Amino acid sequence: MKAHGKKYVEALNKVEKDKVYSPLEAIKVLKEVSKRKFDETVEVAVRLNIDAKKTDMNIRSSLVLPNGTGKTKKVLVITKQGAEEAKNAGADFVGDMDMIEKIEKENWFEFDTIVATPEMMPALGKIGKILGPKGLMPNPKLGTVTTNVKLAVENVKKGQIEFKNDSYGNVHTQIGKLSFKESALEENLRAFISEIIKLKPSGVKGAYIKNISISSTMSPGLKLDKTAFDK
Repeated sequence: MKAHGKKYVEALNKVEKDKVYSPLEAIKVLKEVSKRKFDETVEVAVRLNIDAKKTDMNIRSSLVLPNGTGKTKKVLVITKQGAEEAKNAGADFVGDMDMIEKIEKENWFEFDTIVATPEMMPALGKIGKILGPKGLMPNPKLGTVTTNVKLAVENVKKGQIEFKNDSYGNVHTQIGKLSFKESALEENLRAFISEIIKLKPSGVKGAYIKNISISSTMSPGLKLDKTAFDK
């Protein structure tokens, strides 16, 4: 069993084990218990009542958080026709086959997200075994395979998150930094949960969301009141 450090134990002692917190209350507690010298990431975990073995019940999407994530991502755009548009939108790297070859031959990964236009997908598919395990393969569901390069790049730069459920039906994502204002973190949290609710598969029977918890990089998790997100 992994032994936790002194600061984690101190934080754990300030958290009421069986308490169900309101979103704002939980965020305040996270700020109070943080003793780290770096700006911790605030993360949310949602356990869903879905059967991950069934394709039509899986959750995968993207969302531009109202207040961003606190991290600026480097964007690579793979396109033959939208190069100028991509550069004007703020893409960090732009190219077509030259970039694909650079990834394949030089093991180059100085970017966080790839945006691609549809005509480049057959070529990208050939290095899918390289991109897939790193979570870098562009996907239409995530808005990263598109003819609207400008919008895709702008969304990533604004703080777009990508999320999907794991094999147990859990969805994890980041919603900002601990240095954010409490109101900004709450707004991001509510936007994310609202999106999860919109994505509810039609085959779900009973309660869709089993539980929600929030934590920062080095803190214990705090259980949230599910009813706080009811419309």
